[in-house]
Amino acid sequence: MADSNADTAPRRQKVQAAEVGTDILTALAELAPATSLSRLAEHVGMPASKVHRYLQALMASGFAEQDPLTNHYGLGRAALFVGLAALGRLDVVKLATPHLAQLRDELNETCFLAVWGNRGPAVVHVEQAVRAVTLVTQVGSVLPLLGSSTGLVFNAFMPNAETAQLREEELKLPSAPTPAALLAAMSELQRTHIQPVHGLLMAGVNALSAPLFSGDQRLAGVITIVGGEPGFMAEADGEAAKRLLAVARKISARMGA
Repeated sequence: MADSNADTAPRRQKVQAAEVGTDILTALAELAPATSLSRLAEHVGMPASKVHRYLQALMASGFAEQDPLTNHYGLGRAALFVGLAALGRLDVVKLATPHLAQLRDELNETCFLAVWGNRGPAVVHVEQAVRAVTLVTQVGSVLPLLGSSTGLVFNAFMPNAETAQLREEELKLPSAPTPAALLAAMSELQRTHIQPVHGLLMAGVNALSAPLFSGDQRLAGVITIVGGEPGFMAEADGEAAKRLLAVARKISARMGA
C-alpha cells in the first residue's frame, strides 16, 4: 500500500502542475497580446514567484515568450501553432447545426447554413420549420449571388476575386440592381452584418441572413432565416434579426473570430 501511495503522489503532482500550466496559458490568452508578471499573477490568483517559475518552463518549451524591451509576457510560437491547429479542425457545419436547430425552435421558421461552392452559395444544412418554405431551402441548392439574402452576404464579405465572375454575370440580368445600388447595399451590410430581403427570390417569401467568420476573419458561411408572409416579415431591426445576429456571433466566436 505504501508503494502504491508513493507511485500515486508523483503522478498527482504532475497533473496539478499541468493544470497550473494550462491556467497560466489561458490567462496569457485572455490578457493578450502581452501582460506584466504582476497582472498575470493577479489574474490567476497565484503568487508572482510561482507564476514566474511556470513561465520559465513555458518559455523553455516555446509556449510563452518575454518581450526584452518591456519584460511583458505573451503566448509563444508553440501555443500559437497549437491554437491554429485547433481552429483548423473546427467544422462550420458541425458548429452551426445545434444553433440553427435552436433558432428554428425559437422562431418556428426555417433556418439554413450555406457555404461557398464552385458555383456560388450552396445550402449544406437545413432545419425545417413546421410551416416550411421548401422551394429554396433544399440541401444542395445553389442560390443566386445578387438575388438572395444569402448570396448578398457572400458578395459583401467574400474576396472580390471569388465573386467577380458570378457577380458580373448576374448584373446583366433584368432583375439585377444597379452597380450604385449594390455598392450602397454592400456598405450597409458590412456595417450591420444583417441582410433582409422581401420577396427577392420568390414572391411572398422573406429572409434574413448573417455572416459567420473563422479565426482568420474570413467568411466561413452564412446562416439564414426564411419564411413566408405575413408570418415572417424579416425586419432588419426586429427580434428575429437580433436573434440571428446573436447566433452568428456565437458561432463565429467558437470558430475563433
